[in-house]
Amino acid sequence: MTSAATSDVSKAGRMPRQIPYIIANEGCERFSFYGMRNILTPFLISTLLLFVAESERTGEAKHVFHTFMMGVYFFPLLGGWLADRYYGKYNTIFWFSLIYCAGHACLAIFEHSVNGFYFGLFLIAFGSGGIKPLVASFVGDQFDKTNKSRAKVVFDAFYWIINFGSFFASLLMPLLLRDYGPSVAFGVPGILMFIATMILWSGKKKYVHVPPAASNPHSFLHVVRTAVLAQRPGAGRPGLVVAAIGVIGAVVSLAFTPSMGFVIAACLALVSLIAFVGTGASMQLDRARGVHPDDAVDGVRAVLRILIVFALVTPFWSLFDQKASTWIVQANTMSTDVSFLGYSFNVLPAQMQALNPLLVMLLIPFNNLVLFPLLNKIGLVPTALRRMTAGIAFSALAWIVVGNLQVQLDAGDAVSIAWQILPYALLTLGEVLVSATGLEFAYSQAPASMKGVIMALWYLAVTVGNLWVLIVNSGVKNPAVIAQIESSGVGVMAFQMYFFAGFAMLAALAFGLYARRYKMVDNYRG
Repeated sequence: MTSAATSDVSKAGRMPRQIPYIIANEGCERFSFYGMRNILTPFLISTLLLFVAESERTGEAKHVFHTFMMGVYFFPLLGGWLADRYYGKYNTIFWFSLIYCAGHACLAIFEHSVNGFYFGLFLIAFGSGGIKPLVASFVGDQFDKTNKSRAKVVFDAFYWIINFGSFFASLLMPLLLRDYGPSVAFGVPGILMFIATMILWSGKKKYVHVPPAASNPHSFLHVVRTAVLAQRPGAGRPGLVVAAIGVIGAVVSLAFTPSMGFVIAACLALVSLIAFVGTGASMQLDRARGVHPDDAVDGVRAVLRILIVFALVTPFWSLFDQKASTWIVQANTMSTDVSFLGYSFNVLPAQMQALNPLLVMLLIPFNNLVLFPLLNKIGLVPTALRRMTAGIAFSALAWIVVGNLQVQLDAGDAVSIAWQILPYALLTLGEVLVSATGLEFAYSQAPASMKGVIMALWYLAVTVGNLWVLIVNSGVKNPAVIAQIESSGVGVMAFQMYFFAGFAMLAALAFGLYARRYKMVDNYRG
């Protein structure tokens, strides 16, 4: 064997040396994001929204929070498109990171200015959202078929470091907000974001840079357009009719912008377009053959199949993101004095969120070293889609538990905040099974030219999940709806919790049925 061949073999399966830069960057960036996000609801209620009537302040804070989260997961569409078509992943991540830093600065400076603070939230949503679909796929770009077996370990490490940053942010930021005020509490995450950007920049020459795709007449959108508009002799165009319904639905959604707000209207319009145009294209996709090569048409079919998976995950996100809004509101009404091993201490409601990243850091190695090998031994192979199905179901169980706690609170019983540990544990197990698995699934299933956009669509599922929250919250403001709920003997908040639990359980059932028919593919680099 030649020395060159020996060298190739020795490198096969080796961990890329540039990975630590990306992991460290992600840890600092996630500290900055979760640091500001986890104190956002308490800050809005206690400081920024004092001009709102006290009875409406909690609802308005939840509305602002979930609108912000929708923006965070909406802008990945822009970042993914820019990276795939023009600038590549590294350049897009770097420049959006600078916008991200400016947003943090605005939060620290404009603590008493509603317009200034909201502008900072917009910049963070724009910057964070722009890089969100790219960092995970940038990790995937550092691997090829010789070492792709290492990718799962790194994706898990990637998710572990996210939660490492989130854990310390969740513990420290509520204390900084209480003891030093908003400027310091929002300023520290900004410093961490600047450090994250510098770490990313320092590894620039070591990364594998996959160039953006050239303009392609057989791109995803071109194939979809051909399929929807194509005519076949003697046949109608049912796909075009379905796509047109989606366009009409989008226009109607935008027409309601004054009453619903731009963010909700725009998101509903986008969902209508993606759902109906995608369905219409799938109905007539074979008509694109001949105009476009078979591999391009098959690639579109693969993407449309992936989008169904993403759509069925949206109920999970509607449950998960409310731990930073609805669950904090519930914790505010609980007894916050906790005793453990003979020690008594007071827990701030926002600090309970530290349980989530702590449990993630424990569950990821437990699953990989104990649970998954055990399931393999007994013949229950924990495939990606099976793990995601179980994760959605666990999130539903978490909301049944938190709903039961709310019923006790509504009855006037004193409930310790420690009881929230159980729903946090169930929800976190669901998160590990859905979110960490979903990152790897989205990258591996995406065609090479569509990885950035597919990752963006994965994150768009989070936007849709938060959209469901806003729609439900708007629905229960209707006096007739409130009267109907109260006649059932269950409080409005508890009713919403049970509603979301049922929503997720139905989604888990639908996801499991679809997963049985889904055929996995391998789209790692050759």
